[in-house]
Amino acid sequence: MKKKEVQVATVFAIANQKGGVGKSTTAVNLSACIAEQGYSVLVIDIDPQGNATSGLGVEKDKMQNSIYQVMLGECSISDCILHLRYKKHEDMKTFDLVPSDVNLSAVEVELVNQEDKEYLLKKRLEPIKDKYDYIIIDCPPSLNLLTINALTTADSVLIPIQCEFYALEGLAQLLYTIQLVHERLNSRLFVEGVIFTMYDSHTKLSRQVVDDVKENLNQYIFKTVIPRNVRLAEAPSYGLPVNIYDKKSEGAKSYKKLAKEIIKRRKALWQPGEA
Repeated sequence: MKKKEVQVATVFAIANQKGGVGKSTTAVNLSACIAEQGYSVLVIDIDPQGNATSGLGVEKDKMQNSIYQVMLGECSISDCILHLRYKKHEDMKTFDLVPSDVNLSAVEVELVNQEDKEYLLKKRLEPIKDKYDYIIIDCPPSLNLLTINALTTADSVLIPIQCEFYALEGLAQLLYTIQLVHERLNSRLFVEGVIFTMYDSHTKLSRQVVDDVKENLNQYIFKTVIPRNVRLAEAPSYGLPVNIYDKKSEGAKSYKKLAKEIIKRRKALWQPGEA
């Protein structure tokens, strides 16, 4: 009898070394909206700022373990996973988090002599990859060892770009880094696509940024655009994804649409011609 192939998770790294572009906002809300669609989702916060951790309602000072201990090999990733539950969405299949805190900022120095340090996250994650449909890694706003670990672990990269004047600043360096990782460390890695964030349809600048990026980037650009939205900005202070905080808001509707677009795109990649 032919052995059944085990389906392992699709791993996305959300990366851009430019800060304030909506990486953590996208990690939190995209993952929650994918989980809402009935998929099992794990969020890995690998940013020392821990914005995805707090945005999902986890109090950092009450955590026993974090991704910091996982990276140092002091605990397994299973020991670090938090199962997220929200009163309004108790029907979510599996929505989990590997949290982060400021201790992670020291990990690069502590691992300086570690062999194969670029592959630590990949190795730690391997035992649990078959437990999830999607794993989403929120990267720090820099191209450091933590981001490299995320890129060696990921299947593809989602790049949020803020609709502002300096949108393309530093993007060439990020794409070059992704290409180097693809060539030297992770031949599976590719750019899944660019996500426009903080879009204001009333300003000429936002429309111009979208046009400029489309003209200058030879990458897939998601049709869904994430708008500037008050409810989207408020949700993290309540420790809730926007689809739970206010499911009728434009921010929630946009991330739900983006989740469906990504799921459809992944199905097309798994089963060419069938999506």
